[in-house]
Amino acid sequence: MSTTGTAVTAPVERTASASRHRRLVPKPGTWPYLLLGLVFLALYAAMEISRYLHYTSMSWDTAIFVQEVRDYAEFKAPIVHVKGAGYNILGDHFSPVLAVLAPFYKVFPSPLTLLLAQSVLFASSVTIVSATAARLLTRAKGHAIGVAYGLSWGVQRAVDFDFHEIAFAVPLLAVVLRNVLLRRWYRATFWALPLVLVKEDMGLTVAAIGLLLILSRQWSLGALLIAFGAGMVLLTVGGVIPHFNAHHTYDYWSKLPGGSVSAMPLLSSLKGLLSPLSVKLATLGWLFGITGFMALRSPLVVVALPTLGWRFLSDNHDYWGTAWHYNAVLMPVLFLALVDALRRGEKSRLGWYRSYTQSAAVPLVTGVALALCVALPGLPIRSVFQPSSYRDTARSAMLDRALAGIPSGAAVESNVTPMAHLASRTDLYWLGGDHSAPDYVALDLSYGWSPAAPTDLPGYAQRLHPGTTYQVVFQEDQFVILRHVS
Repeated sequence: MSTTGTAVTAPVERTASASRHRRLVPKPGTWPYLLLGLVFLALYAAMEISRYLHYTSMSWDTAIFVQEVRDYAEFKAPIVHVKGAGYNILGDHFSPVLAVLAPFYKVFPSPLTLLLAQSVLFASSVTIVSATAARLLTRAKGHAIGVAYGLSWGVQRAVDFDFHEIAFAVPLLAVVLRNVLLRRWYRATFWALPLVLVKEDMGLTVAAIGLLLILSRQWSLGALLIAFGAGMVLLTVGGVIPHFNAHHTYDYWSKLPGGSVSAMPLLSSLKGLLSPLSVKLATLGWLFGITGFMALRSPLVVVALPTLGWRFLSDNHDYWGTAWHYNAVLMPVLFLALVDALRRGEKSRLGWYRSYTQSAAVPLVTGVALALCVALPGLPIRSVFQPSSYRDTARSAMLDRALAGIPSGAAVESNVTPMAHLASRTDLYWLGGDHSAPDYVALDLSYGWSPAAPTDLPGYAQRLHPGTTYQVVFQEDQFVILRHVS
């Protein structure tokens, strides 16, 4: 009997194991889109690594997130000294999703871990957008739209910037809107929920996804997401962030007209949404122009409205334009709205429009993306194909030597240039912040000074920290390191 029982159950066990294996291995039809994602992963990683190795960080963001993830990896509260001594970063933005990177950082404790993770997240969205376009249109159009999306200026700007938490929102939004287009309503709802862990403003985007579901006549799921998204915004902005903030407030209210929600004048705020008109219309033109303005024909664009709304409403001019990383979360929305518009256009009663969507729209969008890579100043994709991007420069070699003289674990105060490299191995502070005297002060005198860089360097360090004495221990090519000697 035991032999017979074994003979009967073994094939069942093998069948179950084979079924699990099939679920883990991608279907043959998805491999081309995975390959496209891998190609863009290589391109994005090359941009990220080159910028890091050449000390050309744009801001302090990578250093901030390195300190945050490092503390998560050590099961500590996320205290980010770059923002201020003892500053709990949950009092600035609500981004607990970054704890996902802690195990990887624990194994590879380097800023490159975060930068490569960002490349993976952006590249995965290329696969999702491309596969969705192929599913709803054709394989050729799927590949073309995937290339156009991967090369889009909004994604490139974000890759070229430092690490930022919005990298998690990009593939999540792509997955949500893919499921909306495939009419998988419960999956779309499920994948929308973790967006609130990326950043506090994403709750508004979740509510907009709920509105999209209501427009699709998914009343209960849409109402659920609207309530959940709005509730999370109120909870994080009104409760969680002020709880961890030293002043028990949400600092970014000051970016609104009037300096707060209660003081915000309604009429002038509405006028401010398109003021300055030239800048904001130009941004809208760049955003919708990359889809040949066809994204406007899809209801999916409602998901872009919260992001555009808070950016244009703010009095911070950095939010209004096409620079930095602020447009990355809009790219999957716009390109999947394009896919939806193309699908709708192929059923249009207007013969000329149906012909345009079937034959000309996708080549036009792809051509625009390729043309912008050449014509738009500052896009980093061109650097990938330049040999100089992979060569050590005299300045980067000098900076390597300079920072090697700072021991790990030391307290260091610096401006932007060396911060990303110091954040993972020192106790790093922002230059001029409110903190005790550090062991070292690292200064790039060629970057970011107004009106001019100091000339009396020990005197400058002593003015920052009265009663102390600092001595220059390294000075070359406008980069200086001072050591605390008393």
